[in-house]
Formats: sequence, C-alpha cells, structure tokens
Amino acid sequence: MSSTGSQELSTVEKARAKAPDGQKVAVVTGSARGIGEGIAKRLGRDGLHVVVADLPSMQEGIDATVAAITEAGGTATGATVDVSDEDSVAALVQTAVSAGGHLDVFVANAGIAQVKELLDYDAADFQKILDVNITGVFNSYRQAAKQMVAQGHGGKIIGAASIVAFRPFAFLGPYSLTKWAVRGLTQAAAMEWAEHGITVNAYGPGIVGTAMWDLIDEKLAAKNGQQRGEALAENAKTIHLGRVSEPDDIARLVSYLSGEDSDYVTGQTILVDGGIQFS
Repeated sequence: MSSTGSQELSTVEKARAKAPDGQKVAVVTGSARGIGEGIAKRLGRDGLHVVVADLPSMQEGIDATVAAITEAGGTATGATVDVSDEDSVAALVQTAVSAGGHLDVFVANAGIAQVKELLDYDAADFQKILDVNITGVFNSYRQAAKQMVAQGHGGKIIGAASIVAFRPFAFLGPYSLTKWAVRGLTQAAAMEWAEHGITVNAYGPGIVGTAMWDLIDEKLAAKNGQQRGEALAENAKTIHLGRVSEPDDIARLVSYLSGEDSDYVTGQTILVDGGIQFS
C-alpha cells in the first residue's frame, strides 16, 4: 500500500537539477516517504533522473529523498503536486520534460488509506479517497501517456494497487474499492496505449512496514481491543515468507517494470506480498 498526505492544491517547483543527455527520466508521486521514497531511491540507483513529487506539506521529505539520491551518485529534481488536480499533474510532467527533455517512466504511487467500518463512513471521507486514489491515478496515467504519445518512443506507466485489489480487507472497504479500480484502469490503459509502445502495469504490496500500516494497526487494535502492534503481528502471520515487507521489496519490482526486461509485460497487477495471496 502506498501513502501521501492530505490534499492541497499545489504548484510545481522549478527543476533544481538537469538530467544528462540520454538519461531516462522518471516521475514518482508520493515519494517523500514510505514505498514511494524507496522506489525513487531505487530508480536513482538504476541511473534514471528521478522527479521526486509529493504534496507541499511534504517538502522536507521531498528534499530528503532528493538529497539521498544525489548523495548516492544519482540525479534528481524535487517537485510538489496534488494528484487530484489534473492541471497540477500536467505541470509535474512538464517539470520532468524540463529536467531531461522527455518522460520515460511515470510511477503513480500517491495514495491514502482510511480505516473505518462502512457504516461509519461519511460522504466527505468517501469522496476524499476517491479523489486521491482513483482520480489521482487517472490524472497521472493520462498526463503521462499524453507526453509519451507526443514523444513517439513509448514509455512505462506504473500504478500503485494493493493486495486488496484482489481480496478486500474489512475496515478498508473504500480503500479496497479504489485499488480494484486501479487494477481495472491499468488493464484498460494497457489495451489502448499498446499501439504507442507504452506499457501499463501496477504493483500490489501486502503488509509493509510504513506509516500507513502503522495507522492500520492502530485503528484495528482499537477496534479489537488489542495493544499497538498486535493487529499488525496477527495479520503478518498470514505471510508465507515469514516477514513484513519493506519498501525496497516493492522498489525492486518497479525497477523491473521500468526497464527493458519488462517490455513484453503489460496490463498486469503483480502482487508483492510475501505469499499472502495468489492470483
């Protein structure tokens, strides 16, 4: 699962670095922390120029991720974006083009989780998760594809789904709904954009040691009368490989989906869950 902060209309910052000629350029949304941060760092190690994008409220994390990439010998640009606003995403794509002259990889990682029983949901909460997790991915896919089609040499679009895109979790109903939508949108986009040489895939994390799962654990523990950490430990028992995932587990898959070795893979949502579910 992936995460970002609260929604806020934002502008895109000017690029702080330029990609060398011939270097591929990748955008990673929601990359100030968690899974997105891990993905951005991995793509930086892979030699891509990474546009590290998140909400303005996450500026400190954006700067830290950019610094980590550059200190490791890579190149990166920091940017702010509100993925629920298509104009903001369009500006983000132009930041990538300004940094490297083109866009090669777009990772639509930004998303939020809400842990509530369905009967406790209100309309505002429901609309918020739809705006970020569905509209945000829709905006990201479309704006990335428009740029890649205009360039004429294909590209890689990758979205954040989840283990719950295959089987929902209780207390994560609307979140599960949004991840099923990402899985469906990924398949439809792969069909339509294959003729342009664009592959579209998604990754499906399971239980990951990030702030999002800390929130899930807290809410489930309160609901079930457990101590902090007990709900997470209980769910972790279902992992056949015997450990909670780390962001780098997902980043390795995204590295593959971003490179030439995955050129014949499209329309897939690939689970990275240690063997909780099988599809």
